[in-house]
Amino acid sequence: MRRTLCLLVMLAAAVGAARAQTSVSYRLTDAVVNAGGDPRDASFLSSSSYRVRLDAIGQGVTGAGFSSASHHLNAGFAADDVPPAEVMNVRWTDTATLIWDPDKSIGRYEIYRDLIGTLPGGFGACYQSGLGSESWTESSSPPAGAGWFYFVTARNLLAEEGTKGYRSSGVERTNLSPCP
Repeated sequence: MRRTLCLLVMLAAAVGAARAQTSVSYRLTDAVVNAGGDPRDASFLSSSSYRVRLDAIGQGVTGAGFSSASHHLNAGFAADDVPPAEVMNVRWTDTATLIWDPDKSIGRYEIYRDLIGTLPGGFGACYQSGLGSESWTESSSPPAGAGWFYFVTARNLLAEEGTKGYRSSGVERTNLSPCP
């Protein structure tokens, strides 16, 4: 028996093409309900085993969600949440500004820092958390005769954090002190 899971997606603005996922046991479909919650155009979804009536659901609908590494369901709405990857092309643009390529899973970025003499160790402790852009400025200097190293990670909207990268042997660098 093939089950159908109707997924209600409300958009306040223009609606793109619907996308669906299927398997032998389910079919996931997207539908627009009420063009953002207009009560004059109440929508009804039904089958032989259920009926859903939505008179006016507008913005601000929230709820606890279910999630996996690639998708989440939150208050009845589905969206792709790509697992965070390794942040690429971390580089200095001058003596104080660190930049990197955007990660497509981004919710925020974390910066890890420690003294070069501690490598390999834990590959840095959380130094800056919750950065919303692909740049950051260092405002302090390392102790005389020493230097710092930096790692940048991405955290998606599900709070999953990406890797600090991989050692030359191919083994992933450990994160012994993740940012909160």
